[in-house]
Amino acid sequence: MTTSPCAQLRRIGFYAGTFDPVTTGHLDVIERAARLVDRLVIGVAKNPGKNPLMPLAERVECVQQALPPIAQRTGCELAVVSFHSLLVEAVRQQGASLIFRGLRVLTDFDYEIQMSGVNRRLDPSIETVFLMASERTQFISSRFVKEIASYGGDISDFVTPYTQERLLTRLKAKVAG
Repeated sequence: MTTSPCAQLRRIGFYAGTFDPVTTGHLDVIERAARLVDRLVIGVAKNPGKNPLMPLAERVECVQQALPPIAQRTGCELAVVSFHSLLVEAVRQQGASLIFRGLRVLTDFDYEIQMSGVNRRLDPSIETVFLMASERTQFISSRFVKEIASYGGDISDFVTPYTQERLLTRLKAKVAG
């Protein structure tokens, strides 16, 4: 009995974002993507244009802290890297062939379909896979989480306890500074 060459390939995916902060919506997409690949790399973008509240190293740390339960549930190898390059460059560096993108609302689709087209033009060997946000997370965004937290609202349903602590510390420092 021979196995097909496809059966021997390791499927590596890449899920990128600013993750300022990483939310339960992001974690939902990570878990669902992890069920589709052997290795999933979560790329935390430097992205100074978004003026992140949390420094890059802290965002990486928050993502890393949230991954062990997902790895245990899915059996997928998960890794976190930071990057400051074109997405397709970061994907190539990790040996990935799939880019995972989460979609929440129609406006996400407009942006993501354009980005997918550009990425495809830059590297036709990399496919983009869109995952629709689950009904329980489709309204969550990092921007809303930061806004709720800045007004003293409860964000515990939207982020891990570790991320909540880090975010609240950053917000207090911003107000004090």
